[in-house]
Amino acid sequence: MPKIHKLLVANRGEIALRIMRTAREMGIQTVAIYSEADRNALHVRYADESVCVGPAPSSESYLRADVIIDVCNRLNVDAIHPGYGFLSENANFARLVREAGLIFIGPSPESIEVMGSKLAAKAAVAHYNIPMVPGTPSAITDRAEAKIISSQIGYPILIKASAGGGGKGMRVVENEVEFDEQMDRAVSEAQSAFGDGSVFIEKYVTSPRHVEIQVLGDQHGNIIHLFERECSVQRRHQKVVEEAPSAILTPEIRDAMGRAAVDVARACGYYGAGTVEFIVNDALDFYFLEMNTRLQVEHPVTEQITGVDLVKQMIYIAEGKPLTIKQEDLQIKGHAVEVRVYAEDPANNFLPDVGTLDTYVRPQGNGVRVDDGFEQGMAIPIYYDPMIAKLITYGDTREEAIQKMIRAIDEYQISGVQTTLPFCRFVMEHDAFRSGHFDTGFVSKYFTPDKLTPTPDVTETELAAVLAAYLLENTKPKSNGSATVTTQKSKWKANRLG
Repeated sequence: MPKIHKLLVANRGEIALRIMRTAREMGIQTVAIYSEADRNALHVRYADESVCVGPAPSSESYLRADVIIDVCNRLNVDAIHPGYGFLSENANFARLVREAGLIFIGPSPESIEVMGSKLAAKAAVAHYNIPMVPGTPSAITDRAEAKIISSQIGYPILIKASAGGGGKGMRVVENEVEFDEQMDRAVSEAQSAFGDGSVFIEKYVTSPRHVEIQVLGDQHGNIIHLFERECSVQRRHQKVVEEAPSAILTPEIRDAMGRAAVDVARACGYYGAGTVEFIVNDALDFYFLEMNTRLQVEHPVTEQITGVDLVKQMIYIAEGKPLTIKQEDLQIKGHAVEVRVYAEDPANNFLPDVGTLDTYVRPQGNGVRVDDGFEQGMAIPIYYDPMIAKLITYGDTREEAIQKMIRAIDEYQISGVQTTLPFCRFVMEHDAFRSGHFDTGFVSKYFTPDKLTPTPDVTETELAAVLAAYLLENTKPKSNGSATVTTQKSKWKANRLG
């Protein structure tokens, strides 16, 4: 079996750091790549070696497969971990890595190709008894026939891009009158975003929840699942809050979904870490949605409740080692919640708000984990996803994990950019979230900017405290002979104010 001694992380920011930390614990040397915009990034400083691979735009740096492989050859790298995003689900890149004699820490190119197309994925799992949303089994070529099928399954229906993701190429159609207009828009979006205008139809599940199952498979045919993650709080069809386990699944449904996820992985000969996504309706019926053939952003909540380091397992699997974890060994311990801290303005439709982190102080304490790639004084580049950090809390119960999250959000000090932290606090305190009775429509149903509690600027808060101390000190009644104690802290504050 091959042994990995030097690992290149073909990514940036928090996920690059997260992978490198596990590699270092395993005695593996690390190589960082970076664009000119990331020259001073934390992952660049953390790695044993680092190489600039091009200008700021990702198309000229992080997506340059040829340059990345050339770096590996020059530095005697054994393996590449792609993280998530960028080249992580690019079958051609995985194939080039293999052809270069390197180890790709992820699934086979063939698995990526099958699961990269929603229609191919449906065809692959058709041999297994996996529930799927009613719809067309292949891409739409005849609109008249598609309208007949839509009427049969019943409106509303969903037009979806076969190669889609992130809500692109996805349109809800309420009735037949809207069909042609929404079809044109979906095809145009799909072609623009993915270079593939193929779309298909599914029944639109009302009040859906987004629940996914983490799987691990080795190269010897062993596949296990590590339970579920609830990912229903989303904006623009992209997740903002995740938790594990879900507040609604019964042990029986959890077991059925786990077995279905393992079968999905088996259908494409999967190995590595992957995630099988399901839609769950209000009756707790679940339907296969898609498979993500990579590490997920929200993987820390699974690590928290299982005690399994998913990156370490990915490296072992890539080296050809069999899984040492059996399904019966796994159990859910406690509860974990993750919020994504984006440089976005939730009061302005979550638009990116890039800038410089004038203040950046992480929360700490028992049960708090911060995966980030920034420090105070650094700028959020305009070229990439504006995520600053992932904030994760863990507790014995869901209530404890939520309360720790509220405390951690309050301790997280960020100024210079607007962030999603106030929105995440709003979610944590909302009755729908606390009760577990929410779905993917949480934002549209419950959130408006006026619901946010303003987060005062750090300097404003500090000045207010100084002023309050000063006023308190100078409005005390005069002492009649008894000792008056003025603390050094009060003197400092008064002097600072003056």
